[in-house]
Amino acid sequence: VADTLAERARTLIQTWGTRGTAPRPLPPDLVRAVYQLWLVAFALKVLGASWDMSWHFTWLRDDLAPPHLLNSAGTAIVVALVIAHGWTGRAVDRPALRLQQVGLGIFLVAIPLDVVNHRINGLDLTAWSPTHALLYLGSALILAGVVRGWWLFGSGRARLPVLVVLWMLALECVWFPAQQQEYGVLAVAAWDRGSPEAEPILLQFAADQIGRPVDRAAVLHFALPTGAWVYPVWLLAAAGLVLVLARWMIGRPWAATVVAGGYVAYRCVTGALLDGIGFPGSAVPFVLLALGVAIDAAFRAPLPEWLRPLLGALLAGAAVTGTMVLQHEWLALPPIGPIGLVTGTLLLAALWIATVLGVRTQAFARWARPH
Repeated sequence: VADTLAERARTLIQTWGTRGTAPRPLPPDLVRAVYQLWLVAFALKVLGASWDMSWHFTWLRDDLAPPHLLNSAGTAIVVALVIAHGWTGRAVDRPALRLQQVGLGIFLVAIPLDVVNHRINGLDLTAWSPTHALLYLGSALILAGVVRGWWLFGSGRARLPVLVVLWMLALECVWFPAQQQEYGVLAVAAWDRGSPEAEPILLQFAADQIGRPVDRAAVLHFALPTGAWVYPVWLLAAAGLVLVLARWMIGRPWAATVVAGGYVAYRCVTGALLDGIGFPGSAVPFVLLALGVAIDAAFRAPLPEWLRPLLGALLAGAAVTGTMVLQHEWLALPPIGPIGLVTGTLLLAALWIATVLGVRTQAFARWARPH
């Protein structure tokens, strides 16, 4: 037993205790172990972020609130993993490592900036603030580096399911700011019913910031501070691009639907859990399922490659519009501006075309290889 433990210790030191330049070889089982740690880190961050959004629709902000601490535990693991990748050069190549390092740098700089922003501007609930955008950008770049690393070095039966989960996390990261409207629309509905879910101290604070009494106008400013065009544009252009890239990289029929469905299922489960412990709920974006199905259908259709983005975007726009009408009628959904649907469809077409053209270049062919 002592010899076995000593051998494992030597292997661990040789693997992680020696410095090197990416990419360096690593046995497949150790690669899988490293990326399992990445999944644990992101699970903590995502759970903390989901709780944090609901928390901010209930209580005044607190730097050391439980959701922040949960998210910070995930961030601590992320920092350790990026340092380990950078020191050893293992389980990543140089582009993947640079994405992780730059993303982590942006994220760590954004944290104190966000704290200062809240000290100056008070509540600043909207998820669309500049400092929050830096947090999302940093997280997205880190995720991009992890996706690339697993795409290049992942193997075995775990390769496909882990890739799908990573793309679900990417969709969650991109979609997160839109939860402002999804929680906000139910917050306004609760006020209209005469049973607001936010604590009186939060409602008073939000009203004082704009010099109003606690009334419906103050609640609207607090809960739905963005234009009605934002939600459909972000849905079609941002979430749509994520699902297009996921379908392309995973390379399996209905991959975009699975990614969208996994995220929607996560929102249903966490929504039920938060409701069970007394926190506000949100309008679950079932419309993302329609978007995923439309994108998958466009990939499966026998179309010329140059035509697929155009018809795919039109199909996505039509599917999203129809599903939004139904969800408004039967469930709940944030306010939707028609100009946002048109703009989002056009942006998705442009981004999809850019993706098709980009993957055909020699520069992409070089980038797609480990280096």
